[in-house]
Amino acid sequence: MKTVKLILILFLLPWIARAEEKILGTVSEVIDGNTILVETRSGESYKVLLHGIDSPEPGQPHADQSTQFLKQLLLRKHVTITLRGRDRHGNRLGEIHIDGSPDPRHEMVKAGMAWTDEKQADPELEALKEEARQKNIGLWQEENPTPPWTYRRQQTMLEAKGS
Repeated sequence: MKTVKLILILFLLPWIARAEEKILGTVSEVIDGNTILVETRSGESYKVLLHGIDSPEPGQPHADQSTQFLKQLLLRKHVTITLRGRDRHGNRLGEIHIDGSPDPRHEMVKAGMAWTDEKQADPELEALKEEARQKNIGLWQEENPTPPWTYRRQQTMLEAKGS
């Protein structure tokens, strides 16, 4: 009997592990062009980064425009977030869904307000980024825009030297 239970558990474990975790709530704050705070009905608050995109950091050109654009898309909206893991800093990564509205990640990239992920760019998002680049819109108005991951590394190097 124990063997049957063990086999059953081992058989079901992959499906249990892949179960999608979702957060339902209202976007209470847009921190930057790819980071939001979501409040649930029970009063819990979650910080979530939009999975697959990265927006200009504060201090970079277009950072304020990127944040404002995301505010127009998400602030005070009821959302369902499908969590897609965590980044290397432990922040939740998620795909945000609003009934009847397009994917906000697509809208951000299409408007030239965000880059695609540095390491594993989604092909659909990458195509939208290239379209925005060809149209010279948003951050692509700059001749050679600095990706946020490069900017963060540069800032880290400057801080280390100044310590």
